[in-house]
Amino acid sequence: MIFQEPRLLPWLTVLDNVAFGLETQGLSREEARSRARRYINLVGLQQFEAAYPRQLSGGMAQRVGIARALAVQPEILLLDEPLGALDAMTKIGMQQELARIWREEDVTTVLVTHDLEEALYLADRILILPLIDVDLPRPRDRSSAAFVRQREELLHVFGLH
Repeated sequence: MIFQEPRLLPWLTVLDNVAFGLETQGLSREEARSRARRYINLVGLQQFEAAYPRQLSGGMAQRVGIARALAVQPEILLLDEPLGALDAMTKIGMQQELARIWREEDVTTVLVTHDLEEALYLADRILILPLIDVDLPRPRDRSSAAFVRQREELLHVFGLH
């Protein structure tokens, strides 16, 4: 999982942040560091292995988060607005990096974004969810006519009824 904020452990170096999850999976410290270095290189941060999160730019910190997520070699990579907090130029650069990394790693990825251009640039398929206002009083009664009517409307919107 890659979040909007990198959520790095501030007391660990870049190398140790990426290796952390690997060690908790049972890899030896040496194996974890070796694999972590591979993914740090993949995201282009090999010169920053010994740096702490406070010494990194926002884009660099996000790349550490990407390396950390990829290092555990997930079957599915989940990204929750991973570039939303970056400035426009850094965001474009990171989108290019993500596209390159996905080509190299070939991992199934689910990206949540509100950025239409980002979705078009990165995705092979786009799912757009409708925003539906629920105008029911609280507490809600599942057996009320208004509740049942709203449920039927939702089922119709999603083609389930």
